[in-house]
Amino acid sequence: MIVYRIGKKKFILDLTGQGAQLIGRRWNSRGIPMVYTSHSRALCTVEVAVHMPAGVLPLGLELVTILIPEDVLIKELLAGDLPADWRSFPYARSTQQIGDSFILKNEFLIMKVPSAVIPGDFNYLINPGHPDIQRVGIIKREPYSFDERLFKR
Repeated sequence: MIVYRIGKKKFILDLTGQGAQLIGRRWNSRGIPMVYTSHSRALCTVEVAVHMPAGVLPLGLELVTILIPEDVLIKELLAGDLPADWRSFPYARSTQQIGDSFILKNEFLIMKVPSAVIPGDFNYLINPGHPDIQRVGIIKREPYSFDERLFKR
């Protein structure tokens, strides 16, 4: 399976989940490492864009293409199985608890979750502490620039 991630050049090859661990996000609490990826370049673009201040074009980013072995087991969450507040912002504690449990149980390398930004699309959360993380590989790294129209006021 191929997934994508956009980030700062300095950190783009880091699959330890330290960035998410420092701040906490929708699917993890502060202190819990997790790597966020998307099933497409387009979803990855939107997932990053929603976190940018209006009118500010992000620069100095790269996109990586990540290969996840087809034989790994994936925990899949469907929107209908999630708490009513799962799409809220700021992030709901309920979704962080789900993600924290995924990481701490360490049963799966990947958790497939619905996108809160684009209904019907999916993100893939990687557990950097799972033994199969060694089988995950970055197969392409490239500069990434956003279309300016996404950030016009």
